[in-house]
Amino acid sequence: MRERLAFYIERIKAGRLQEMWRQTKWIYQYGRHYGIAMVFYTALGMVGTVISLVTSLVSRDLVDIITGYEPGALVKTFSMMVGLNVGTTVINLISNYASSYISMKVDAEIKADIFEKILVTDWESLTNYHTGDLLTRWGSDAGNISSGVLNFVPNMAIYTFRFFSAFAMVVYYDWTFAAFAFLGMPVSLILSKTLMNRMVNNNKRSAALGAKMSGFNQETFSNIQTIKAFDLLKLYVAKLKGLQREYITMKLDFQKMSMGTSLILSTVSMLVSYAAYGWGIYRVWSGSISYGTMTMFLGLSGTLTGAVHNLTSLIPTAISLTTSAGRLMDIVEMPREDYSNEEEVEKFRERYRSEGISLKLEEVRYAYHTGTQVFEQASLEVRPHEIIALVGPSGEGKTTMLRLLLSLMPLQGGKAFLFGGGSEDKTAMQVDLSPAARRLFSYVPQGNTMFSGTIAENMRNVKEDATDEEIVEVLKLACAWDFVEKLPDGINSMIKERGGGFSEGQAQRLSIARALIRKSPILLLDEATSALDVATERRVLRNIMQDEYPRTCIVTTHRPTVLHVCTRVYAIRDRRCVELSETEIEDMEKNF
Repeated sequence: MRERLAFYIERIKAGRLQEMWRQTKWIYQYGRHYGIAMVFYTALGMVGTVISLVTSLVSRDLVDIITGYEPGALVKTFSMMVGLNVGTTVINLISNYASSYISMKVDAEIKADIFEKILVTDWESLTNYHTGDLLTRWGSDAGNISSGVLNFVPNMAIYTFRFFSAFAMVVYYDWTFAAFAFLGMPVSLILSKTLMNRMVNNNKRSAALGAKMSGFNQETFSNIQTIKAFDLLKLYVAKLKGLQREYITMKLDFQKMSMGTSLILSTVSMLVSYAAYGWGIYRVWSGSISYGTMTMFLGLSGTLTGAVHNLTSLIPTAISLTTSAGRLMDIVEMPREDYSNEEEVEKFRERYRSEGISLKLEEVRYAYHTGTQVFEQASLEVRPHEIIALVGPSGEGKTTMLRLLLSLMPLQGGKAFLFGGGSEDKTAMQVDLSPAARRLFSYVPQGNTMFSGTIAENMRNVKEDATDEEIVEVLKLACAWDFVEKLPDGINSMIKERGGGFSEGQAQRLSIARALIRKSPILLLDEATSALDVATERRVLRNIMQDEYPRTCIVTTHRPTVLHVCTRVYAIRDRRCVELSETEIEDMEKNF
């Protein structure tokens, strides 16, 4: 006993209970918004319990009338029985509706809240999680909490009320029957403890495997073309079957244990019921009670046993809830992006809407979490109506620089700020780069980033009130109108998932058009013209430069053939941004 107590003390010291309590409080913040609905649901459950107990009394009277034990109005008693059963049915229907209402509302609120929090979570921290894992946490874990919020607290109150009310009724009429309700409790408590320990491990393994399978499926469907091209069909089918076997084995192991536990509990329950039945027969035979009273006690004994089993079954529910809460808390408690200067950024934008905005980096430093130093004392500057190019070998930091400008990753030293107009002076308003400052940027990343929907819908994703004329205008600037106007539905033509239905070059031009229609002061193009031929690439960049809108543009490229279109060219060398001379640019073009 002493060793067992020491074990539980160690578990408490290890923080298991504290952690579960912290997770429970986190769940409560969602459930409390629906307190009135949950109280209503609990009240319905308690009313249903009272009706059930009254039904037991009426059932007793009905049996006694039929067996002739005592006189009474048969039709009246039978009518009461029917009315109570109808009332129970109505209560159950209303209770089920309330249950569905609360569950769906909590589910929607949790998922919307988690969705929003994931979007504002620090981008670099978020990349540590696989997309499939995020989807599993957002979908399965949030759904588990939404259903568990209802199943735990209200049901605990309902089952507790059911137990004590039924127990009080048994004691009132014949206390000897009350003893049978407690015969199976020790077994139930011991088995529920075993089930709880296995439940914790099973939930963790199940969640991890579910996330692994979700990630595998998501990556497979996203890369079907590559899988087909390399003839990897058999390999990926084999991988899926391996994951399925692992998942099934885990589930079956837990199912076997659950079946054994259920078998023992059912056997104990059956023995208790038979013992109570035998005792009831003896009491009837000895004339202590009527046959109707015996049937009432047997029913109440089942109610007591069921209430105990239901209460113990809430332990696995609590484990499942807190496990899901912990997985979601891992995400939402990661560092958040700081949008505190939104108002300042908006004032800055309005002030320099007609003049444009300049960008300047001074001695910026950044290193990856692995310790690899990417930039050290890197500086550059770009002004409205300018296009500057960032060149350098792949992996030297071109994309990383754009992510720093977008505040997707925080600077680790130096300064990065925006200032109004085309010249830096002491009176010009300045704002530091921040997540809130992203509204001043348009970004065309590498790869195909078009969403499924029509061309017009993609454009209006970034500018809701864009007219058809504005859409056509930016398509012309991006040299995309040449092929869009030939489509049967024009700007209302459908784009499939990941830009399907269009070539890489066409999708790139559509992406550039989408960035242009936003009318952001600063445009970032990350290898955004890599799929275009040189002539089209130059036309697109010239169109951007000749556009009257005071746009500031930064282009990363590995092709030096368009560098003469740019105002200045910076090469990433020795973790710095070095401005190239005309001679160096010409040498790059010759050696390309």
